[in-house]
Amino acid sequence: MSEQQSLTQDYNGQTVEHVIVHDGSGRTLPTVIIIPTVMGVQPLEIGFAEKLNALGYHAVVADLFGRRFEAGVDKEAAFAAMGELRADRPALRDRLLSIVSLVRQRDHVDRSKIAVIGYCFGGQCALDVARSGADVAGVASFHGLFDPPGLPPQPIKAKVVAYHGWDDPMVPPEAVVALGKELTDGGADWQIHAYGHVGHGFTNPNAHQIGIAGVAYNEAAARRSWASLEDYLAELFG
Repeated sequence: MSEQQSLTQDYNGQTVEHVIVHDGSGRTLPTVIIIPTVMGVQPLEIGFAEKLNALGYHAVVADLFGRRFEAGVDKEAAFAAMGELRADRPALRDRLLSIVSLVRQRDHVDRSKIAVIGYCFGGQCALDVARSGADVAGVASFHGLFDPPGLPPQPIKAKVVAYHGWDDPMVPPEAVVALGKELTDGGADWQIHAYGHVGHGFTNPNAHQIGIAGVAYNEAAARRSWASLEDYLAELFG
């Protein structure tokens, strides 16, 4: 049975509240940081964290947006806040690395076995952690954005996997090829899994509610990508 607790962080004058999901045993375990979609910390990501906890990992759902994002968040406000973060990728990178550092300092975290996964905007964030050269075991991007941050390239220490819907209107095929080249040039151990006839947001059963063409849940892609993630994490932490 998983338990939840808050992890408050004051960052540049803003208070954010991450959510730790653990088994209450006090054991030192591998830890997975989950970066949510543009909608912030939601029940979907908490559910993913509980599934990871059932696999034997601690999970931390990261809050990038602060207390303005709660249940029923306004879509326009969410996209505006994401735009602010995407407009300053160096600052976004620093914020992400501060979360990794905070988690690494926690009791019962195996500091050599930390992974970062993310969804949509969070998938881009996970890739940016890898791009920074951060010393994490691996990252995984689910229907993430692929555009690079425009920063000096660093050797990529983390293993990388990206789960991508081939019909994603936000990530055209040339962006997929460009990501593969970028990861190769960075020396990464990388994989890209592309799912045919699948769009953006395929892991979210409520993705259609955002009202954007090409954004929809796909049960097969969600199931296949999660199964692959389980194998990937077992390899990272084995």
